[in-house]
Amino acid sequence: MSPRPNVSDERKSQILNAAEDVFTQKGFEEARMDDIAEETGLSKGTLYLYFKSKDDLIIAILDRMFQREFRQLENLDQDAASATEAIWKITDLLTKEILGLLRLIPIVYQFLALAFRNKYVQKALKKYINRYLDILIPIIQRGIDSGEFRQVNAREVAVAMGALMEGTLLLWVYDKSIVEPEYHIHSGMKLLLEGVQAHPS
Repeated sequence: MSPRPNVSDERKSQILNAAEDVFTQKGFEEARMDDIAEETGLSKGTLYLYFKSKDDLIIAILDRMFQREFRQLENLDQDAASATEAIWKITDLLTKEILGLLRLIPIVYQFLALAFRNKYVQKALKKYINRYLDILIPIIQRGIDSGEFRQVNAREVAVAMGALMEGTLLLWVYDKSIVEPEYHIHSGMKLLLEGVQAHPS
């Protein structure tokens, strides 16, 4: 007999999906809890049983976006590959996630704007970037130790990789006619990796 689905988790997912739609259409500032309740078809009282405020919803959406990526990253078989191959596996996975979330880009950049004035969003984003670095730095350091990469600073390379992905996406927001996210993330990563490869003397 299969286990019964968790109704509470299903309801939370329903609310978060509705909140994403409302925030995408109206922005964080203009959206109201009433709008989200209406989108879900739930009463406002039921909505507040799951999320006490709009800030709680924002953090929950942010957490859901990142947790899925982290689960997939942590399940990658990185040890069986060279450092370069492991980085390409991560790049491919993150690029796929980014392409699947393009409709949420307005929300993503509102998160960044909120980070300047909302300490909870700022704390959440800081936690996530550090988790990414915790995954990337040991892989890069492994490449350095094995002689695959030059004697570079592993943390600086990891930060550059993150900046490359985020920056490419931001340029796409500026002008979609000159940036194609998948192509330019991969071409940028190729240039970066070529720059840190060890070359035999």
